[in-house]
Amino acid sequence: MTGLPLIIAFIIAIVIMIVMISKFKIHPFVSIMCISLILGIIAGIPIVDQQTADGAKVSGLASVIGAGFSGTFSSIGIVIILGALIGSILEQTGAALKLADMVINLVGKNNPVLAMELMGWVVSIPVFCDSGFVILNPIRKALVQRTAVSSVSMTVGLSTGLYISHVFIPPTPGPIAAANTLGIGGNLLLVMGMGALCSIFPLIAGFIYAKFIGKRVKADDEADMGEVAKSYEELVAEYGTLPSGWSSLSPIIVPIILMALSSIAAMAHMSGFVADLITFLGTPIIALAVGTVFAVIQLSGAGKMEKFYDICNDTLKTVGPILFVTAAGGVLGKVIASSDMVNYISSHAGVLSTMGIFFPFLLSAILKSAQGSSTVALTTTAGIVAPLLEVLGFTSPVQVTLVCMAIGAGAMTVSHANDSFFWVVTNFGAMTPEEGYKTQTLNTLVIGVAAIVEIALLSLVFH
Repeated sequence: MTGLPLIIAFIIAIVIMIVMISKFKIHPFVSIMCISLILGIIAGIPIVDQQTADGAKVSGLASVIGAGFSGTFSSIGIVIILGALIGSILEQTGAALKLADMVINLVGKNNPVLAMELMGWVVSIPVFCDSGFVILNPIRKALVQRTAVSSVSMTVGLSTGLYISHVFIPPTPGPIAAANTLGIGGNLLLVMGMGALCSIFPLIAGFIYAKFIGKRVKADDEADMGEVAKSYEELVAEYGTLPSGWSSLSPIIVPIILMALSSIAAMAHMSGFVADLITFLGTPIIALAVGTVFAVIQLSGAGKMEKFYDICNDTLKTVGPILFVTAAGGVLGKVIASSDMVNYISSHAGVLSTMGIFFPFLLSAILKSAQGSSTVALTTTAGIVAPLLEVLGFTSPVQVTLVCMAIGAGAMTVSHANDSFFWVVTNFGAMTPEEGYKTQTLNTLVIGVAAIVEIALLSLVFH
């Protein structure tokens, strides 16, 4: 099956999957894998590996499923495990409480959601949003316990900040790749500045939606009012002496610094042993491994090394379901990418090109919703749009940068079951998939629309 019937089949499949998970309470892993298999057969993916007349290899459905599953594990599997381990240690030593207290002292007790959103926005500039959420989740949880603010509001606020800079601001790979494809790769400072400017509307919209939805959806880790009622001194007494500010922050800030240095080295086209070492240490897996070492040092300093084995064991039990559901989402995305859907959308792009700045947004949103990856949506849409820039009337560097921003806005519209970030946010935010659709999915729609509205207004100024 190809063309429009395949797109219709995809929409029906997503609806069925949502019903299976939310209505019939079928486990997300089973639901997603079943839908992926059926959709792959309908899409005409061969059931076994084949070879074309010109010698090219066509992967069979089993190989596609395996590649989607293993690809997710190789990209963020270890990151999730190490990030969760750091979080567990921070909780055991009282460092998460110390970090929450530092945040409260900085922004005030009445603004934890805004603090979490802005923290996520800054962190996700050099760090992938998946990794950023895992890294910052211990602070989010501690702030929930310290302030009794809605856990859902904090989760949505953090997700909002992370996602916006992830699609707008280099050195995240997606915006860099899109900028290069559109011919403005040598003007990354303009892209970064415009990305920061275009973040304003979605940050405001995401903050408002986080406060709104937090009153209507409750997560499993909402603060217990009896615990929150305890004085700070009583909470500290439960841990003994809290770690210092630097000791508490180092397992989180050191990986961020390492990943940021790696991104800077790549942007500066550095070479040689030092550049290779920086790149190696800035790889998310290695950076978080270094962060884990700092966390273990902290655990040892607190005299709790005897708990390390149990902490590791409990962490693996916690992240296991998250990993497998996330990998299943990767399978669905791989099946879609291996079908003819992306080619069909690309070949019919001319029909949409009369929409001006809304064309790259809509095309990117379609690709994002179809296959799940924001980075793939950014790069693919940029490749389609690049030859049409003159037709669309975008020729100056500022105008082309706005097209890059429109593609980024579409690349976060919307996050649902085939997006690994959806499952990271939903599971670490202690929400069911149904609650994830009401929070993460609808929030990405809100911030995506807010972003394109701001970009459209800016396009009128820089016409």
